[in-house]
Amino acid sequence: MRVALLVTHIRAEEKLILAAFNKRDISPDIILDRELNFDITCGAEQLAPSGSAWREYDLVFERCVSTSRGMYALAILNSWGLRSFNTYETAATCSDKLRTSIAFMKQGIPQPHTRVAFTPDSAMQAIEDVKYPAVLKPVTGSWGRLLARVHNRDSAEAILEHRQTLGDYNHHTYYVQEYVDKPGRDIRAFVVGDRTIAAIYRESNHWITNTARGGLATNCPVTEELDDICVRAADAVGGGILAVDLLEDARGNFVVNEINHTMEFRNSSQPTGVDIAQEVIDFVIGQIGVVA
Repeated sequence: MRVALLVTHIRAEEKLILAAFNKRDISPDIILDRELNFDITCGAEQLAPSGSAWREYDLVFERCVSTSRGMYALAILNSWGLRSFNTYETAATCSDKLRTSIAFMKQGIPQPHTRVAFTPDSAMQAIEDVKYPAVLKPVTGSWGRLLARVHNRDSAEAILEHRQTLGDYNHHTYYVQEYVDKPGRDIRAFVVGDRTIAAIYRESNHWITNTARGGLATNCPVTEELDDICVRAADAVGGGILAVDLLEDARGNFVVNEINHTMEFRNSSQPTGVDIAQEVIDFVIGQIGVVA
């Protein structure tokens, strides 16, 4: 089995993934995204930076830090018929919060009340429609960056003015959600194929609970209810290997906040007791075997 591991650099997660592949006697070729140089018209016969033709790979495993590099590389490779985890379609949906919300809506996945607007005036109305406090998010981004909780009209006007002065069109797409008053934590669940293999609570005194921002990870039991909503949410965006972020509302009901298609899990195996990397790689190997 020939595997290409497409990365920006080798982080803790990629070291765990490589070790999991090695346990199954597979040594992936490591391909750095900064070395990619695709001839779109040539197809899979052209050589990858590893020196092998792209068509020789049974799988491309995408783990780029750069969302755009990983996503567009997948678009090209999938168009040539190469199998990847995850697929371009899944990556493109998960990397865009608006597209993710649409996917959830179409499949009836519970999510926070969400509105989208395109001018400061209409965005202000959207904020007041979901009621204060409201949360403003960029439609693309990760690690809790550029999230803002607004409590009143003055703070909303200041943030909207700041966003309007930024040049990127993504900043001029105003994605507004209700603030879910969660119990000092949220949940990150790891879906591999058709099951939720593990989940963690991310606890913090700050309203942003990402572990990248200092949130504490503890084990969250995977109940039948949690597994059901996570698998359905993963299916809604195309399925694969995904991290599902959920909130618990005041009544204890789950709502799905977003999904990550290049999930980080370095802080999650220890508290859950699940070897997440090995679960992922064994699933991938099994899927390739089924196709073969």
